[in-house]
Amino acid sequence: MTKETVKLNYLHIAPRKVRLIADTLRGLPANEAEAQLFLRPQRASKPLLKLLRSAIANAKNNQKTDPDKLVVESIQVDSGPVLKRFLPRAMGRATPILKRTSHVTLVLKESEKKSEPKFNVVLSQPKVKKEKKAKKSTAPKAEKLAVAKPKERAGFFKKIFQRKSV
Repeated sequence: MTKETVKLNYLHIAPRKVRLIADTLRGLPANEAEAQLFLRPQRASKPLLKLLRSAIANAKNNQKTDPDKLVVESIQVDSGPVLKRFLPRAMGRATPILKRTSHVTLVLKESEKKSEPKFNVVLSQPKVKKEKKAKKSTAPKAEKLAVAKPKERAGFFKKIFQRKSV
């Protein structure tokens, strides 16, 4: 059983925010973890996705492992150096601002069996209701359209002209 370890240092996102995303990946198959990160709206998901893809590529090229058998064994988020800045406030005071950074360590391991997706999503076309055939009328189609439009417009104009002026 082989393991692949990758590190991402000095990520300019607070470790607390990165851990929220990283905790959801632990124990997932690599393909599913990649899908999770791809769909996440959080800012930390993009660097983590890049790190995961790098780990998968390293395992595939360097150790000749099957990418479908890879599982996220552990992901650890540690705090990196903190940039200290100050914001000027009233009466000559200053408020400290801490710009935190993160160090992320990701470990992939090869499992014995291929990972199956947890959810089977089958994309199918929506069902279209069949329209019943209307009875033929003697009036031409152009007259039907002309009759229908003034009713829609009458309601539209009625709404506009009922409004009170300011």
